[in-house]
Amino acid sequence: MKSISILIKSLFLSLLLITAAQAAETKVNINTADVAALDAVLLNVGATKAQAIVDYRKTNGPFKSAEELAMVKGIGLKTVEKNRDRIEVGRSAAAPKKPSAAAAPAKPVARR
Repeated sequence: MKSISILIKSLFLSLLLITAAQAAETKVNINTADVAALDAVLLNVGATKAQAIVDYRKTNGPFKSAEELAMVKGIGLKTVEKNRDRIEVGRSAAAPKKPSAAAAPAKPVARR
């Protein structure tokens, strides 16, 4: 009977650790995620703070680093540090691409 109890406790502990490991692997791109995704993935970030992140991003453009997330009202450096492994800073789909010098050939100048 004691061995069955130990087996059940071991299985429960294993499932708990697997769930925690999978949750830690979940990442969110703060430049493209919507309110629901930010709320679901980031620790200590609820719907109100997630909406503040999206509003800040719309006003100021995409984040260049995870630390810039601390510039959002209600989010501090401690929250950023707790979520460092959950935050991705990728290029925003709405961010305009900068044209390179080699991309467009120069137009010839008409001489008189």
